[in-house]
Amino acid sequence: MKYVIVLCDGMADYPVPALGGKTPMEVAKKPHIDALVKRAEVGLVRTVAEGLKPGSDVANMSVMGFDPKLYYTGRSPLEAASIGVELRDTDVTLRTNLVTLSDAENFEDKTMLDYCAGDISTPEAAEIMRDVQARFGNAEFTFYPGVSYRHCLVWANGTTDLGAMTPPHDISGRVIGEYLSDSPNAAPLIAMMRDSYSFLMQHPVNQKRIREGKRPANAIWMWGEGKKPMLPSFESLYGKKGAVISAVDLLKGIAKCAGMLAPEVEGATGYIDTNFEGKANAAVDALKNGCDLAYIHLEAPDECGHRNEPENKVKSIEAIDSRVLPIVLDGLSEIGEDYKIMILPDHPTPIVTGTHASDPVPYLIYHRGGEKQGVETINEQTAKATGVFVEHGPDIMKKFLEEA
Repeated sequence: MKYVIVLCDGMADYPVPALGGKTPMEVAKKPHIDALVKRAEVGLVRTVAEGLKPGSDVANMSVMGFDPKLYYTGRSPLEAASIGVELRDTDVTLRTNLVTLSDAENFEDKTMLDYCAGDISTPEAAEIMRDVQARFGNAEFTFYPGVSYRHCLVWANGTTDLGAMTPPHDISGRVIGEYLSDSPNAAPLIAMMRDSYSFLMQHPVNQKRIREGKRPANAIWMWGEGKKPMLPSFESLYGKKGAVISAVDLLKGIAKCAGMLAPEVEGATGYIDTNFEGKANAAVDALKNGCDLAYIHLEAPDECGHRNEPENKVKSIEAIDSRVLPIVLDGLSEIGEDYKIMILPDHPTPIVTGTHASDPVPYLIYHRGGEKQGVETINEQTAKATGVFVEHGPDIMKKFLEEA
């Protein structure tokens, strides 16, 4: 038996006025997904438990069968693991975004213009982060470059008692002052964020970006604090060898901590311009080379939700259907074994709010040879109408791996 999970990050949504009061899932043309859903189990699953924030970290851990209430120690440590940072038990890590802030005179009065600094390239970001480390790094603070705008700070003997360190994608278009933690413990971090603006505005990479009409990466923004992760291996929990195919460090970090493969895919960006076909082929290759399960993480719908891009969110869902599903289905047919496919988001990222929500999400589980009476098309409403509901998120993996 082979297993494939197609995780469409942030795909679920609320009705969008620009889409005639429909959700992107309702509008998107997805014939391959809908062909499966007619013969699949369909329902809702709560991927974010009560009391937890609806981050992709918590939600993806839940879908992957790891109970966040048992294993979650913060987002940034998982990302640190993905780039090979060895953490001590006394280290604290923080996700460090390169962002674009407005030019208001006082730092507290600046607006979060762009949480991803105009999708800055990885080579540009690496040059900036090298100089951020030279300027702010010391025996206590060490900055590590990641991918595009996503980077990592390791704070030796630090603390996670920092007050509210707000994710920058939650405050797009807002003045940042009220979102700066006032905890005394966070003071050295806020000071670096504040001082980074004047330093980075003059950086040669940003001066060049401004001349080219691009947004400068003119500040660092820290959030997602946590300590060394302690995940059990996926194989020890479920008896399956797995691979995670993703563009983002968070998912690669979960994979590494859980003893799963995380193959690199050229051109995987985490946005609508990603290499959809490359991800699908990497999943098929993993299944052909000894893996039982492939987890294909596709970030594009989430990014479009954060950026208030309803048409692109629809296009991203259609791209998953037309550019990922055919390759996966053909590959599974070539392998010739029985197989199951699960398709779902990790959480909603509603266009109208631009940030994550905790609502239950629709899922489908298709089993070749074990077809069921499904629905005509899958979206938030048709999944709810089935009355099937998985309350405890990590149970969805157990359900998926059940032998029929």
